[in-house]
Amino acid sequence: MGAAYEEMMQEEEGGCSTPTRNECRIPAVPSACPPPPPRKKPFSCGKKRGPPKNAYFQSPEIELLFAMFMGSRT
Repeated sequence: MGAAYEEMMQEEEGGCSTPTRNECRIPAVPSACPPPPPRKKPFSCGKKRGPPKNAYFQSPEIELLFAMFMGSRT
């Protein structure tokens, strides 16, 4: 076992090494980072709607409901 082990250790020590030639090296990375991607445009479902031309619908029931709700909070 001693002779075989010594022979194996000699092969490992002198058999393999890291290549040091320039053509085997990893190319250098540029120091500047690439620009960020452009921002996405916000999604739009068309133009914004303004208030209705005929004004908002007025209902006495709605006014009564709000009056009852506000009266119970105070």
